[in-house]
Amino acid sequence: MDTSAAEEAFYEPLGRGRYRATEHTVGPWSDKAQHLGPVAALLVRGVEQHTAESGRGIRRVTVDVLGPVPVDEVEIRCEVSRPGRSVELVTTEISAGGRVAALARAWLMRRADTTEVASDEARRLPAPESCGPMPLPAGWSGGYARALDWRNANTSEPGPGGAAVWGRPRLPLVAGERPSPLQRLFAVADCSSGVSSPLPFEQWAFANTDLTVHLSRDPMGEWVGLDAQTAIGPDGAGLTHSTLHDATGPVGRSAQALMPSRV
Repeated sequence: MDTSAAEEAFYEPLGRGRYRATEHTVGPWSDKAQHLGPVAALLVRGVEQHTAESGRGIRRVTVDVLGPVPVDEVEIRCEVSRPGRSVELVTTEISAGGRVAALARAWLMRRADTTEVASDEARRLPAPESCGPMPLPAGWSGGYARALDWRNANTSEPGPGGAAVWGRPRLPLVAGERPSPLQRLFAVADCSSGVSSPLPFEQWAFANTDLTVHLSRDPMGEWVGLDAQTAIGPDGAGLTHSTLHDATGPVGRSAQALMPSRV
């Protein structure tokens, strides 16, 4: 593979479930650790590949962070934890140097036609094409933050702990591939806590231990909308929840448990 082409993606495929993380995966807390966005997307890609012929839809994914994912060679392993005809639980893990750094548990459910009763009363965001660019907030750093195209979807001045944005990755997830809409969604969803944080990045870190996404339908297209709210409690805990959108409307909800700490 052309090395320059591989470096214009989040990951370079090495074969047999192995990938080399590029500088575009670097997160805000360390130049040696990946942002959870690309990691979550790569884990979901593993679920999609494992279940491509099943005819089921991915309806819930929880990503648990067991430790830093290094900007280095990583390996993906996937297995069916609970087989079934109507529902199935698939577990995918990412490891580096023999250590499992994060894992995703995905519930898949049998598809059915529920068009006549479909509904979601969440507020709609303005179309991404009508929104102006969003400059990176002060303190945002790392290759990942610069690898996304951001648009400001706030229709009024947001209050502390709230924000509405559109985002889309500028780069492929894996070199030589076109990412699926679901991979794009997970590459962006982890940013909900960052865009809606009421805490200044220069003074506070708020790493999350997990990312849980529930989907009411399959996402479509390139853009991912985040209508996010963050709450900080009095005893060292935080919570971000977000309504997730594609360009046609809401597609699901996400949640993250936060651990605020002074830097």
